[in-house]
Amino acid sequence: MKLTAIIVEDEETSRQILKNYLSKYCPNVTVLGEASNIEEALVLIRNNHLDLVFLDVEMPYGNAFDLLDKVGDINFETVFVTAYNHYAIEALNAHASYYLMKPISIDELIKAVDYVSEIKTKENALQDEVLIPKTNTVNGKITIPQQNGFEVLNTADILYCKADDNYTEIYLNNNKKKLVSKTLKYFEEALNDASFARVHKSYLVNVNEVVKYMKGKGGSVMLSNGKEIMVSASKKSGLLSYFK
Repeated sequence: MKLTAIIVEDEETSRQILKNYLSKYCPNVTVLGEASNIEEALVLIRNNHLDLVFLDVEMPYGNAFDLLDKVGDINFETVFVTAYNHYAIEALNAHASYYLMKPISIDELIKAVDYVSEIKTKENALQDEVLIPKTNTVNGKITIPQQNGFEVLNTADILYCKADDNYTEIYLNNNKKKLVSKTLKYFEEALNDASFARVHKSYLVNVNEVVKYMKGKGGSVMLSNGKEIMVSASKKSGLLSYFK
């Protein structure tokens, strides 16, 4: 898939290296412009239709996170490029699709571009379509522990699960909520075969209850009860694979 991109990096040598790598190893990427600071980047972002932004974390008079805050609604994927690996968690929380360490590995760069291409292909295929999961609702059950035993829930009745430290809040389609002393990771594994997708570090959703997908900042899904839940960039591909 053809992708339009810009490079935001304060070091000219680093911009040129990345641009050369893209030209040679990722010919499907067209670089529309380069920026050395936040203000130049904002101009490029607002004046171009972009699929992808390669974004250095540290820049003069601010950083990548400041830029994303100023952009607001984000309809492009972000690949963070930095020499400091301590930004990894913050990058993922800021909806980066991929995280590249300097010096840039050609193999990792190709993986990053392929990942973004996959996301964009799936998003375009879903444009203006009604979301229909590939699988029908699984009429299974799950048990949740209680002080005096356990309760049995139909998995089809679960809209979504939300992490709350070492607890999980389970939201049901009857507007009821259950608080369970199990981690979200536990329920992710327990509901693995029941059409549930981890869309964010804090959310697990029943894909059969998803009625709308919105690109927006990092992407989000609307559930049948009107609840909108943010989708982490790193989770997009897995979520979209549930739909035609």
